[in-house]
Amino acid sequence: MTLAVQYSYDNIGIRLPHRIMVTGGAGFIGSNFVHHWFSAYPDDRVVVLDALTYAGNRKNLVSLENNPNFRFVEGNICDRTLIDSLLQEEQINTIAHFAAESHVDRSILGPDAFVQTNVVGTFTLLEAFRQYWLAQGQPEHYRFLHVSTDEVYGSLSPNDHAFTEKTPYAPNSPYSASKAGSDHLARAYYHTYGMPTVITNCSNNYGPYHYPEKLIPLMCINALLGKPLPVYGDGQNVRDWLYVLDHCRALDTVIHHGRPGETYNIGGNNEVKNIDLVKILCRIMDELAVHLPIKPSNQLITFVKDRPGHDRRYAIDATKIKTELGWAPLVTVEEGLRQTVGWYLTHRHWWEPLLSEEYQAYYRQVYPS
Repeated sequence: MTLAVQYSYDNIGIRLPHRIMVTGGAGFIGSNFVHHWFSAYPDDRVVVLDALTYAGNRKNLVSLENNPNFRFVEGNICDRTLIDSLLQEEQINTIAHFAAESHVDRSILGPDAFVQTNVVGTFTLLEAFRQYWLAQGQPEHYRFLHVSTDEVYGSLSPNDHAFTEKTPYAPNSPYSASKAGSDHLARAYYHTYGMPTVITNCSNNYGPYHYPEKLIPLMCINALLGKPLPVYGDGQNVRDWLYVLDHCRALDTVIHHGRPGETYNIGGNNEVKNIDLVKILCRIMDELAVHLPIKPSNQLITFVKDRPGHDRRYAIDATKIKTELGWAPLVTVEEGLRQTVGWYLTHRHWWEPLLSEEYQAYYRQVYPS
C-alpha cells in the first residue's frame, strides 16, 4: 500500500483547525459537504461563497445560520476583489471548490455560462489563492481541492474498463469540456507554481438537496405529482451512482490525507442503467408514498428523444483512493435510493418552491410534449 502524506496535524498528532472556504456551498453537493464538515469538525471555521443562481439555495444551510463558526457570503467566484478580501479577512487555509454550472442539458442550451463559471471562475480562484499562499510563505498544509466529474473522460463502451486517473480526457458536452479545462488549470497550478492543489473526479451523485432538474429528484417529484417520468432514448445509458454523503466522506479524506498534485477518482461501485434506476425508484416510491396520484408509478415512464451527444456509459475505478487513502463507499444504491426517496417525501416544503415558472419553461424546452 502507498501511504499518502498527512497534513494539518501538529508534531504530536493533534489535528489543527481548518479555516475553509467552500465555493458553491449552497448547492447540492456543496451544502451536503458543509453539513458533513460541521458534523465532523464543529470547531472549524467555514465560509460559504455562493452566487445563489437557480441551483443554489440558502435554505440548504438554514440550520447553520446561528453557528458562530459559519459565514455565508453571496458572491461570484469570478469576482477577484471579493475572493482576495475573503482570503485575507478569514485567513483561509483550505478551499473546497464546488461552484460550477453542472447540468449537461443546460450546457447544450447555453454554453456561455459554463465557460465563464467553470473555466474563468476556477482560474480566478486559483490565481487569488496562489497570490495569498505566496504571501503567507507557501505553507505546506494549505490545500485547494478542485471537485470535478467523471464526464471529463468521455464515454465508455459496455466492455471497456472503468475510468482511472490515467484515462485520457475526451469530453463530449460543453459542460464536461468546461470542467476538463478547469481540471487542467488546477493541475497546472501545482506543476508550474507548486501550489498544493488536489483534484477529484466523481461519478453521479444523488441524495438530499438535489435540484429537481437532475434524474433522481426529477423522477421522485414527478411521481409525487403524477407527471410523466421522462427517460432519454432507450434508457440503456449506464451511470455509476454515488450517494452524496459517501462523496463527502471521500472529500474529507482527500483534504486531510491526499497528496498535492494528485487526482483521485471517487465512485460508488453502483453501475445501473437509467431505465433500471427509474424502475427501482418507482418500486420504492410505491412502497413509501401512501397517496400517489398514479400507482404503480412505473405507468408514468415515458421514453423521450435522446439528448445530443448523450454519453453511453460512465464507470469509475476508485482503486487509487481505496489503496492509498483507505476510503470506500458504504451506501448501496438500494439503501441510498430509499433514503433519498424518503427525504423528498418529507421535504415537500423544500422542493415545491423550486418548481418556478423559470423551471417550468426550462422543463418544457428539454422535454417538449
